[in-house]
Amino acid sequence: MASTNAFLSPSFTLVRASSDPLFLPSHSPASTRLGLSLFLSRHASCRKWNVLKASAYDLNAVGSAPLKSSENLDNVPKPVLLINQDSDSDATIVQLSFGDRLGALIDTMKALKDLGLAVTKGTVSTEGSVKLTKFFITQLDTGRKVEDPDMLERIRLTIIGNLLKYHPECSELLAMGEVFGIKAPEKKIDIDIATHIQVKEDGPKRSLLYIETADRPGLLGEIISVIADINIDVESAEIETEGLVAKDKFHVSYGGAALNNSMSQVLVNCLRYYLRRPETDIDSY
Repeated sequence: MASTNAFLSPSFTLVRASSDPLFLPSHSPASTRLGLSLFLSRHASCRKWNVLKASAYDLNAVGSAPLKSSENLDNVPKPVLLINQDSDSDATIVQLSFGDRLGALIDTMKALKDLGLAVTKGTVSTEGSVKLTKFFITQLDTGRKVEDPDMLERIRLTIIGNLLKYHPECSELLAMGEVFGIKAPEKKIDIDIATHIQVKEDGPKRSLLYIETADRPGLLGEIISVIADINIDVESAEIETEGLVAKDKFHVSYGGAALNNSMSQVLVNCLRYYLRRPETDIDSY
């Protein structure tokens, strides 16, 4: 594996401004833009937490040409986004891959800065035909890693928005293709079939919660809100979005201890209810 470290100085020149923190394309339906804004406002009071990982994106590539519409979708690599809170105590790590199609990603760094974030370091590595780009991100005002789940979701949507702008060929491989008004996936995932939830033992003081479900805007905040509603604490998490599917792992505890069987069942039932029926009224249970 070849690896290159790129340390970004404060004077690094950025080439494009983005005033919309969600980076929704201007041609997105007004209802989509309003819906995302309302979601983020609705969950603004969600408790801050310590650790988080997410995944499913790719971004702008300066100098990279988008595919022609006639190119076979089978030749388009799967976009993968990872937001990692575990590996570094001082920074949130954002890693992206989209085959070998990623470029300089200067616009991505600018969009993150517009969210009040600083990219303190970046690395690029190659594994076979896949280029992996990694950003180390902190909050501009505090210099600390991102802890607010709403902001983590904004980061995710911003990166996906840039990916769709510069690589529209990936639209059909991302659930967000339809949301951002690019092109909807030809095959959509059945939520009832795609949703899998498990709770496993992970020592005496915490349990491991695994969630796999169809991706959609606001999914992270929705999961955190449901967990918090039943007084379960999220200690750390790894959230990975691969194309149309979100695969999330959370380390959780209840009263400073691992979840017992009955509490685990309550958690699974609540999450399954909301994730498999996303249009259900949040106050109806």
